[in-house]
Amino acid sequence: MKLLTIVGARPQFIKEALLSAEITKQKEYIETLVHIGQHYDENMSDVFFRELNMKEPDYNLGVSGGSHASMTARIMEALEAVLERENPDLALVFGDTNSTLAGALTAVKMHIPLCHVESGVRTGFLTNPEEINRLCADHIASINCAVTPKGLENLKRENLGRSSVLCGDLMLDAYKKYAPFSKNKSLSFLGLDNNEVTLPTNYYYLTCHREENSNLKAVSEILLAMEELDYPAVYPVHPRMIQFVRTASDDYKLSNTLLIQPTGYIESLCLMEGSAKVITDSGGIQREAFFAEKKCVTLLPFSASEELLSGNRNTLLETITKDSILSALQQPQTINPSFTPFGKGEAAKEIVDAIGRFFSGKEITCNSH
Repeated sequence: MKLLTIVGARPQFIKEALLSAEITKQKEYIETLVHIGQHYDENMSDVFFRELNMKEPDYNLGVSGGSHASMTARIMEALEAVLERENPDLALVFGDTNSTLAGALTAVKMHIPLCHVESGVRTGFLTNPEEINRLCADHIASINCAVTPKGLENLKRENLGRSSVLCGDLMLDAYKKYAPFSKNKSLSFLGLDNNEVTLPTNYYYLTCHREENSNLKAVSEILLAMEELDYPAVYPVHPRMIQFVRTASDDYKLSNTLLIQPTGYIESLCLMEGSAKVITDSGGIQREAFFAEKKCVTLLPFSASEELLSGNRNTLLETITKDSILSALQQPQTINPSFTPFGKGEAAKEIVDAIGRFFSGKEITCNSH
């Protein structure tokens, strides 16, 4: 059987590394990897393939930039030619990016069955472009691999139960595999001006890159909050945020945030493990903070998974202001070790098992619980 996997953004590279390793164990599958090219910066793409020992993509479509509609259309056009050439038995997409939606639509329009990994996530915010992407992918997929029991409930409520199975979170698979390496890794970092910088002994870990926060007002409020913390914040700056960050830093003469180049996955885990608390708008880093038992403040009014809010472990922000961020960071968390909604770290095996059942004509949902 021929599988074609589509990736385009950092979290998808991490998930694909774990899933591809499991697919390789099954001799009946041949996998073709297509990289959309959404992240073109070396620190946002190539470094992940190296450090996670991923095979080089069979195709790199080089599609990045532009509006949501423009990017989605250009991905579909480029991907159509690949699918015609490869003619896979199943296409796989991850998460909720433009590459997810474009890959899902192109495959299904060409009568290729679709597996959507990380399905069933719902925020209830249709103003959020990722919500639209995941809704559409779920409703046209032949296999929906839910991350949590709540995600499976969402799919069943939308009459997608027959195509859905609870598999757990590939991010937990990755965390369990790579966190031990990150704890023992000695790291040096490059600042925005390519100067080597030293990691503080105590610090907060900040990431911010989402469209909702890509404006000078939000970035200024975030960095002003970091300025009042007892420890510095370490912030790997996404390319789209650099100009906002430089302007805010100059306008307010800020000095309590260490601005560094984007990091690889294991470097990011290292920063996570060593931090006091986490401030982020990344869905993946919210989950990693949960796994690492770090208090997380999310720079959005919604979370990637409502399970993260249990015990106040993740605090959401309705509005981004200096005071709201500082107040949220003061709120304590309560950790319940028996609450494990993201599975046991065996999601890759569960997904491959679901694919096997699909090809054999068996009920996909037989191992859901």
